[in-house]
Amino acid sequence: MSLDKGTKEEITKKFQLHEKDTGSADVQIAILTERIAELTEHLKVAPKDHSSRLALLKLVGQRRKLLDYLNSTDTKRYQSLIARLNLRK
Repeated sequence: MSLDKGTKEEITKKFQLHEKDTGSADVQIAILTERIAELTEHLKVAPKDHSSRLALLKLVGQRRKLLDYLNSTDTKRYQSLIARLNLRK
């Protein structure tokens, strides 16, 4: 249940910091957010899919670590990213 190439490219273009940026924390967090949304929708349909539930928890943990890193290094970017992705906090 990963994202297709077109979706990833679209997200990357929307959140990249410069032209060749593909791996900044902003881009990674945006991609993880999209994957989390997809898995959440899947789990609404298939509530007994425990392996996907564990994968979801792992993705949420990864995103949390990246958000904490971004908050500690550049708080303004952190605040703007949270606003753009409509995340709490």
